[in-house]
Amino acid sequence: MNNNDRLLRLRYAVDIKDQDLIKAFELGGMTVTREEVKAMLTKEKETQPDENNVYLKPINNQVLDSFLNGFITLKRGPQKNKPEIELAPKSKEIKHINNVLLKKLKIALFLTSDDMLTIFAEAGVYPSKAELGAILRKEGHRNFKPCGDKYMRNFLKGLGSCYREGENR
Repeated sequence: MNNNDRLLRLRYAVDIKDQDLIKAFELGGMTVTREEVKAMLTKEKETQPDENNVYLKPINNQVLDSFLNGFITLKRGPQKNKPEIELAPKSKEIKHINNVLLKKLKIALFLTSDDMLTIFAEAGVYPSKAELGAILRKEGHRNFKPCGDKYMRNFLKGLGSCYREGENR
């Protein structure tokens, strides 16, 4: 699962419109056009049989992280009591993007750990509270656990089910 897949699945799970995607990128410190967003979400038509999920415009971890920061601001609003800080380029490499994605979705969507466990259960995955806590820990902590693609796919699948169910009420 690459970052384009993650963005595409997140977009469908929480029903993010093109304008909101562009706005989230802007709030995260990146300027993108509607055509660039479409290219990020469009797979190439002619790929080799051993190549799957090749997108017209691949997204690296820093671009996805910028989007997630903007998504938090879009959903929650700007932070109060904190002066505007110039967005400096991230020099630190992000190794475990799935963990970052889970943490930032938890913040953006006002989710509790119990909400996250419910979302996982909706997709048929039942991590313990301790396992979820290990996934949400800071990298380098002795109890940190990397989040695999399977967990991420199932979380986004469950998020889509829960979000759409709550929307129909």
